[in-house]
Amino acid sequence: MLRFCGLLLALVMSSLHAAESPVEVAGAMTVNSAQAKRLHELGAVFVDVRPTRQWSWGHVWGAVHLDLAGNFAEMGNQAWPRQVPLVVYCDSEVCPRSALAAQMLVGWGYTQVYYYREGFFAWQLLDMPQGRGLKGEQVAFRTLAAPAVAGLE
Repeated sequence: MLRFCGLLLALVMSSLHAAESPVEVAGAMTVNSAQAKRLHELGAVFVDVRPTRQWSWGHVWGAVHLDLAGNFAEMGNQAWPRQVPLVVYCDSEVCPRSALAAQMLVGWGYTQVYYYREGFFAWQLLDMPQGRGLKGEQVAFRTLAAPAVAGLE
């Protein structure tokens, strides 16, 4: 029991030190929920950088899921158009993934990077368009399987 209390205390103390994500990212425009909604209405591509499990629980309607710890690096591929407006988000202000992703996109030469710092929790709280999985959604960037090459299967 004492070991459990010690573990619980350690967890509580570590959560008190959770760092907020930065307010701004150099080269990206920080947007609030109203601005993010307007960008959504205008057809900007929303990029959800949360883990797959969190994305499957809910996300901005039509968002592309590119887990920062997984396939997000595909955005660095030279074939992606650099002028596409991209709105990057995570859960909330205490999730640094979206700030890091926005910084990487700017570094890769994307010219219209929007950093939605408030994230999906604010989007959900304001009851804006949400999806779960892919049912009824159009996904902009989906990785295609490489075609089979005779003799290399």
